Amino acid sequence: MPIPASPATRELIGRLDEAVSRPRVEAVCDGVKTALTEMIGSGAAVIPEDMLRPSTERYARRLLHMDPQERYSAVVMVWGPGQGTPLHDHAGQWCVEGVYRGRIKVTTYDLESRPAAGGPWRFKKAGVVLAGKSESGALIPPYEYHTIENTDSAPSVTLHIYRGEMKAFNAFVPVDGGYAPQRRETYYTP
Repeated sequence: MPIPASPATRELIGRLDEAVSRPRVEAVCDGVKTALTEMIGSGAAVIPEDMLRPSTERYARRLLHMDPQERYSAVVMVWGPGQGTPLHDHAGQWCVEGVYRGRIKVTTYDLESRPAAGGPWRFKKAGVVLAGKSESGALIPPYEYHTIENTDSAPSVTLHIYRGEMKAFNAFVPVDGGYAPQRRETYYTP
């Protein structure tokens, strides 16, 4: 995938390339968080305007960049008012999420129990963060269970940097006594 034409986007991609070259996942995520926070905080047009429109059906996911070496992907998510995710994981991949526009609510969960065969998974709410423009956070497995939602009356935009390309994940659906995992494929919005 060619690098987008915007000078700000090219600068961000260069900074992400540098960050993912670090030897430890914690250092990678710290470098990605710094790049997102500084680039978004500068007011630079990192995301092209045509990727910023919401979808009426569900939150929009648009691929901004796929690293040619497949070390990471950059995905733009646009959240209409009230749109959000179910409780989900990132299939064992680290992810750094930065708020580009608006505000989002991120609720994190700790896994309390995972049955060996069948039965419900149990989670405990670990924390809630209301994140605004240029704020970012990292999810590093095994601490990857969360929900994201736009609780504001205007659309919000986030930029997610994943290790590789997240093609599938587990969504956790409420059942008696806990949650049942459902394997889901990711999607991209036109």
